[in-house]
Amino acid sequence: MSDASQKLILVVDDEPDIVTYLTVLLKDKGYKTVSAGNGSEAAEKLKMEKPDLITLDMSMPEMSGVRFYKEIRENDDYKDIPVLVITAVTGFGNNPDDFQKFLATRKQFPPPNGFIAKPLDQELLLAKVKELIG
Repeated sequence: MSDASQKLILVVDDEPDIVTYLTVLLKDKGYKTVSAGNGSEAAEKLKMEKPDLITLDMSMPEMSGVRFYKEIRENDDYKDIPVLVITAVTGFGNNPDDFQKFLATRKQFPPPNGFIAKPLDQELLLAKVKELIG
């Protein structure tokens, strides 16, 4: 089994409370974290260090999560980093399963490795992180 303390997670969200919540939660489980408040900032962080996982909000200023996701999936240096989408933007009558299916049908880029709807389910989030990177 992988050692969580060696795993780095990039937390990308424009809501400071969500960033704080996720970074504290993940650090409490032994992961290292770095955070960004939008896609542009996240792109800069990627240049400095390559995370093992990215948690990504979809709706953000400056560069949306969708655009950031598309850009990293088109970049050979980053395309294999697992991405866990965490968003309140679920559409489809607020049904996260339907929104995830919708994302999976986009031909422009492959679907994310996981999807968690806000408000966050802590146990589901931690289980998905563990599934993706140990």
